Amino acid sequence: MTFFEFVGQFWPRLLSGTGITVAQFVLAAALGVVISLAAGLMKLSENRIVNGVAVTYIEIFRGTSLLVQLYWIFFVLPLFGITLEKFTAGFVAIALNTGAYGAELVRGGILAVPKGQWEAALAINMSPAKRMWRIILPQALINMLPPWGNLMIEVLKGTALVSLISVTDLMFQAKQINGTTFLSAQVFGAALIIYYILARFLVTPFMRWLERFMARKLGRA
Repeated sequence: MTFFEFVGQFWPRLLSGTGITVAQFVLAAALGVVISLAAGLMKLSENRIVNGVAVTYIEIFRGTSLLVQLYWIFFVLPLFGITLEKFTAGFVAIALNTGAYGAELVRGGILAVPKGQWEAALAINMSPAKRMWRIILPQALINMLPPWGNLMIEVLKGTALVSLISVTDLMFQAKQINGTTFLSAQVFGAALIIYYILARFLVTPFMRWLERFMARKLGRA
């Protein structure tokens, strides 16, 4: 069977799996950004307890495998009375892992804002919260976006692991098709192309547009 004949026969299943992959990516990315922002700000806190919680979370989730974290959330947490449906467990695990890496990007971006901006906001008597949300974070976002683009690609690739807990994403469908047809080159070739298209023509253009948009908003275009 040629590659095009294979795609012509199995495209509905590949398309269905791609839809689940995109959903996992979008939800994991959105939740991961929220977690990153919270953990990054917590790590900058002068409160030792708040800072300690952030550091502990970041070190655990950066220092252990995403696959192990996924298995813990799906298989181990039910032993403690916390049960997540497999689709939810998938994107939550990826988001928690992403948040640990993203928190360092948030912290670095905030610290890279020129000291003069902090002093100017303080001089006009802004509260710490308003200073952060109105002055510091918008400028820090410009510094964060390029590395965030790389992190989003990693999030997309990380979604492939959710197939191991039977989420019917692209990799799950690919393995199921391969198990019945043994057309490994066609199956995983199609999966490779689909992941590349998603990364190259969905994630990367969006992140570049966001960089340009934020630069215009802050007058840096």
